[in-house]
Amino acid sequence: QVQLVESGGGLVQAGGSLRLSCAASGSIFSINVMAWYRQAPGKRRELVAVIASGGSTNYADSVKGRFTISRDNVKNTMYLQMGSLKPDDTAVYYCNAVLKTAATRPNFNYWGQGTQVTVSS
Repeated sequence: QVQLVESGGGLVQAGGSLRLSCAASGSIFSINVMAWYRQAPGKRRELVAVIASGGSTNYADSVKGRFTISRDNVKNTMYLQMGSLKPDDTAVYYCNAVLKTAATRPNFNYWGQGTQVTVSS
């Protein structure tokens, strides 16, 4: 079994910072791509940032320059450092990982349960 567990969400004032973590555990052989998504009330889930196993990153235009994604491949953990937060950043943030549970298995997509981030004006 594989679990992705997010932590670090909460309530913060506009202009503030938060750091999200996503820990992957269980029968993991290798993790390919990891990503953060978010979903605001009444809106579709959207990609926030993605990081490949080699460390290359990509960001949504709305968070470029404010958010930084990183990962620790030894700990199977991913982070999202969020700064200059805006009320529009309010959403449930989800961790996503594409990984293999064994060398002979194909990559599979896993999701965390989500963590709420609320930015007050």
